[in-house]
Order: sequence, then structure tokens, then C-alpha cells
Amino acid sequence: MTSVVDRPAAVAEADSEQTGVWWWIRTVTSWLLLLVAVAVLAALVVVPRLAGATPYTVLTGSMEPTLSPGTLIVVKPVPTTELRAGDVITFQIESDNPAVNTHRITQVVYDAHGTPRFQTQGDANNVADKELLVPEQIRGKYRYSVPYLGYANNALTGDSRQLLLVVAIGGLGAYALWMFGSSVADARRNRSDAADARSENNDESL
Repeated sequence: MTSVVDRPAAVAEADSEQTGVWWWIRTVTSWLLLLVAVAVLAALVVVPRLAGATPYTVLTGSMEPTLSPGTLIVVKPVPTTELRAGDVITFQIESDNPAVNTHRITQVVYDAHGTPRFQTQGDANNVADKELLVPEQIRGKYRYSVPYLGYANNALTGDSRQLLLVVAIGGLGAYALWMFGSSVADARRNRSDAADARSENNDESL
């Protein structure tokens, strides 16, 4: 007789436990997605801005396997006196052309006036670049890279990058608050359901 009376409460408790498992899965997944979104935003906008750096997109395979096409790279201006052979730099290909390239310094030489000139070469290239670089051509030294994010970077202009920052910060903040409120509400509901099930079981036992 007791086992029959206890069955509804046991079923309710099992349902509550199953709901709790799904709640944890949903909550953990949501937070992971939020963290990924924050990391992408930081790599694209926040960190470069705070560090005074500039994001670029790798378009060719000349630096493979180090940097594949579509990779987002962030470079920061540094004094040319700090550059050494082995450093990866982004440079203006021609003085009157805004196009840039990213290669590795293979040699630093000095002219008769003591001005440094930089020999560069892509990691995947068999020969060095044809022209030596002057300091004015160098846009910065490589700091870090994120695969595939370069495609997203290409889609952002100056205005849209600023808009993305404002919208993303607001949206992520609202999403975080919603998740927190939803988690608290679900936890309270689960505790309430379990308490009601135990109370119903006690009433039926009497």
C-alpha cells in the first residue's frame, strides 16, 4: 500500500531531477556561447583598440602554415629599432598604395646613413621579397592571430565596427542578465515542485 501511495511523489521527484539536468545543460551551454561571443568581440574590436593596435586579414597563403588565408591578425606599431630578424610585420607594399602585406623579417641591413632596411619573406615562399623595406612602410609588428575571424573583420568598416561594439556590449549585457534571471527562476521552480511533491506525499500517507 505504501509503495502505491509513494509512486506519484517518486515520479514527480524523478521528473524534477531530469528537469534539473536539462537546466544545467542549457545554462552551461548558454554561458559557453556567451563567452565565445565575448572572445570574438574582444579579438575583433576591444583588444586592438585598447592596445593601440590594428586588425588585418590574411588574404594569401604566403605565410602558411603560420598564417592561413582568412586569419585575423593584430599588429601594433613599434619603433623600427626594436625589429629583429624573425619578427613578423605588416607593411605597405608601395608608398602610394594602401595595400599591405604580412611577412617575416629575414635580415636587417643599414645604408650609408645608418637607416635600417628590412628584408622580408613569406614563410611559404622560396625567395625573399624583391624590395627592401624602409621604416616608413612598416605598419606594425604581429601580436596575435585568430583563424577565420578575418572574414568577419573584412565585413566591418570603421562605422560598422563602432556600431558593433555598442550593440554587442548592450546585447551581451542584456543576455547575461536574462540568463541569470532565468536560471534563478528555474531553480526556484524546481525547488517548489519538489517541495509540493513531498508535501503531497505526506498528505496522502496520512
